[in-house]
This record gives sequence, structure tokens and C-alpha cells, in this order.
Amino acid sequence: MSLGSAGSLFLMRQTGLTAGNLSSHTSKLEAAGYIKVTKEFVNRKPHTMLQLTDTGRDAFQEYREGMLQVVR
Repeated sequence: MSLGSAGSLFLMRQTGLTAGNLSSHTSKLEAAGYIKVTKEFVNRKPHTMLQLTDTGRDAFQEYREGMLQVVR
């Protein structure tokens, strides 16, 4: 599945991470320029969206190709 962006609640459900764990990973990925984080309020509730950047997509592709070489 490929998503343009994902909300933090969706990512927590998909990964099994806690809010604190996801926040820690998110901070590191954002600092590396791999994701863009957008925070807003929806119906008075905080809503955080994460979007993979071109840099992040390239880094993931490079990682994926490296892992495929290891498996082969």
C-alpha cells in the first residue's frame, strides 16, 4: 500500500507503537529531512499528519535495495 500521507493515529495502529515511541521516531525522521510533519486541530482535537519527503523516499528506496541485496 502506498499513501501520500498518514495520520499519527493510523501509524500507531499499523505499527503498534505508543504515542511516545512514535513521537520519538517522528522527531528523528523529521530532523533528517525524511518526513514533513503538519499539526492542526480538527473538531478541537489535535491532528498530526506525516508525509514522506522526496529525500525520505530516496533514502527508503536505497535502504530497501540494500536489504534486497543482502537477502539475495
